[in-house]
Amino acid sequence: MEFELENGTLMLPSLHIMIGAVIIIYLLVQWSKEMKTDGYKVYFYFLISAYTMPIYSRYSNEGEFQLWFPVGFVIVFFYLFRSERYDWAKMKAVILGLGVALYQIIRHYFG
Repeated sequence: MEFELENGTLMLPSLHIMIGAVIIIYLLVQWSKEMKTDGYKVYFYFLISAYTMPIYSRYSNEGEFQLWFPVGFVIVFFYLFRSERYDWAKMKAVILGLGVALYQIIRHYFG
């Protein structure tokens, strides 16, 4: 979406991305309120678990192929699984981060 202003243009992402961002922020705020202490950690767990990176690359005459993997989710999930201070709100944020990571991977392959 583009909005013309006097001295320039305001460019916003598409509507489904804006709605998704509002829903994600709302969920993270609610889950941070569920925690007794350190509610801000929910945001860090979400951001780290949404990280994706290519783990395999191949170059050929047809082009480049990269295999992307949600590395942040794996790291944070095993950290929480082994942690003694396990909290369900943190795990929900990690699963939400996995959803965002999978969205990023799908956009990379099909977008």
